[in-house]
Amino acid sequence: MRQSQLFTKTRKEAPSDEVSKNAQLLIRAGYVHKEMAGVYAFLPLGLRVLNKTIGIIREEMNAIGGQELSLTALQDPEVWKKSGRWSDEAIDVWFKTHLKSGSELGLGTTHEEPLTDLMRNHIASYKDLPKYVYQFQTKFRNELRAKSGIMRSREFIMKDLYSFSRSEEEFRKFYEACAEAYIKIFDRVGLGAKTYRTFASGGSFSKFSDEFQTVCEAGEDTIYIHEGRKLAVNKEVYNDEALSELGLRKEDLREEKAIEVGNIFPLGTRFSDALGLTYKNEAGEAVPVVMGSYGIGPARLMGTVVESLADDKGIVWPQAIAPFAVHLVQLGDDAEVQKEAQEMYREMTGEGIEVLWDDRDARAGEKFADSDLIGIPLRVVVSQKSLAEGKFECVERHSGRTVHHTLSELIGQLTSHKSSL
Repeated sequence: MRQSQLFTKTRKEAPSDEVSKNAQLLIRAGYVHKEMAGVYAFLPLGLRVLNKTIGIIREEMNAIGGQELSLTALQDPEVWKKSGRWSDEAIDVWFKTHLKSGSELGLGTTHEEPLTDLMRNHIASYKDLPKYVYQFQTKFRNELRAKSGIMRSREFIMKDLYSFSRSEEEFRKFYEACAEAYIKIFDRVGLGAKTYRTFASGGSFSKFSDEFQTVCEAGEDTIYIHEGRKLAVNKEVYNDEALSELGLRKEDLREEKAIEVGNIFPLGTRFSDALGLTYKNEAGEAVPVVMGSYGIGPARLMGTVVESLADDKGIVWPQAIAPFAVHLVQLGDDAEVQKEAQEMYREMTGEGIEVLWDDRDARAGEKFADSDLIGIPLRVVVSQKSLAEGKFECVERHSGRTVHHTLSELIGQLTSHKSSL
């Protein structure tokens, strides 16, 4: 993409009412547009990052047997009344509306009920299980506070997977497989070193659920980390009884602020009982299906990457989810420089390397500041100096390290790194 053709522009200042770092930087760099409190539009650069994040999650869910579908946002109250969750007392973030006929509808906050109801048409026998079904779908939550940028919004895409198993043992086997898949996701997006599997409340379903928490000062949660075991305990269940059950000692734990980036949750037979989802076992007996739910918000993950990895110059994207691999910065508009930049752009894109070419008529300082703000992993500078030397200045965004490569060396390095992702 030529930056001169990109309709979005960078900004020196974020909106005065935006307090979160992720939203400030994403708005300034032209990744998102704030429609209203808690509602953000994804612009071309932002959508590229969001789609790459979704792609990583999709790959890992498919790898453990997930089947993707897409459920509706509009919700039938009757299905939710069966579980007792239609009332605002049960779920306090409902958006509800009415058809012109007067019938009431909801906008989905989560999808346990409709999917359980749907699976009644497809699960009848023990031979039909287990099944693992997921989606990337827009959720709506009437959050009282929406001040954390794209990490807590009122309209957002959620990856929600639901497991349907014959027994607790079968459920637990998949539960652990999904936990491992989540760790792979966080590793791939650059948050693995800061993210901990965290024991949290299981609510009415189980003793514990599992959250995945990324250590960050912007976090809303407090966790207690055991570094040696690479796990943590949420403050909500941090008591002597829980620590004893988990085999942890207070003196071995450190307190940190953290952002919840995912969760996995035992549901037992709560929803299968309420909606009549059973299967016939080998003895011909009707048995309720054991369920679990597993959530990750791709935009929340994207916002956490910004909060955790950005520096004082701007965003720092990991290679795997960066909008482009290379920011090709052309300095000067004389014919030689322009011809060389065009040739580099043609050769790199021909090798499948994603390039944002800054061909704008702007000063070097402005281009470098914008490049730092946008946060693409590698900046390659084309100038009269580089033409004279026969090598190009290549600056790594995350480290600031500068090296000089010929075009063939650069392409070799980039294609090698691309194949390892």
